[in-house]
Amino acid sequence: MSEISAFRHVTIGQYLPYGSLVHRFDPRAKLVMFTLLVATVTFADSYTASLLLLAVLLGITHLSRVPLRYALQGLRPALPWIAIFATLQLLFYKGQAGGQECQILWSWGFIDITTCSVRLVALMVPRLLEFMILISLLTLTTSTTELTHGLERLLSPLKRLRFPAHELALVFTIALRFAPTFAQELEKIMKAQASRGADFGEQGRLGFVRRTRNTLPLMVPLFISALRRAEDLSLAMEARGYMGGSGRTSFVQLKAAPQDYVAVVLVCCFCAFILLYNFATFDELVMGTLGNLTRVAFSSVGH
Repeated sequence: MSEISAFRHVTIGQYLPYGSLVHRFDPRAKLVMFTLLVATVTFADSYTASLLLLAVLLGITHLSRVPLRYALQGLRPALPWIAIFATLQLLFYKGQAGGQECQILWSWGFIDITTCSVRLVALMVPRLLEFMILISLLTLTTSTTELTHGLERLLSPLKRLRFPAHELALVFTIALRFAPTFAQELEKIMKAQASRGADFGEQGRLGFVRRTRNTLPLMVPLFISALRRAEDLSLAMEARGYMGGSGRTSFVQLKAAPQDYVAVVLVCCFCAFILLYNFATFDELVMGTLGNLTRVAFSSVGH
């Protein structure tokens, strides 16, 4: 039963009102900083830069007073998939990394583990972790209402082009809000099936494979529940006279403080430094150390 309750570790869409400096930032500023950091994580192709980004994100987590252990719990459901993607890249990647020549470290049949595949995995795993930490931090420090107002204000200049800013912000926040709800719903369905004798493959070496295969039939009742919730929500909004963003006014008026501008400027400078600075020397040092450790590991496996 402990494995069935693993969906409680989903932290995306939850909010912890700790009242820290990060919590007090204007939601528009947090969305701008979130976008900048996501773009930096996406386009940064340096191993040293990736480690710096991870260190900064952990520092922001500490500044937000969110327990690091709780923030990292959101990574647990994604860890098996990260491990699968990393293994596939490590075993079957045939291209080059950074235009450098690849050296074969270990070969068996059509499987070749090269220095390029090791470099790719060393860049991919921190990047996925950074994405998960960023999403968790945004939702843990910003309520759903603040996200709605902040996103709508940022997109409001596009209303002149008939862009549905309010509707898009509403859809985004509803999807974010119901992420933990659907996780809990899936957990309830799994427990109900387990009480009726269903085996989700919790034991054995291939437990993850069996558990994944047995989880697929649960998607049907989960989608039915999601559609039922969507219908109830639409009926409730219609009963309350919701008419979309046309002609609507807002009771909440967002006002940016000086600390918001300072934070955005600091994040912009940091992102520019990460993207423009040449970390080649540091990357050679990091990858040289990683390559030596990898060679030692595979040489011991060969013996």
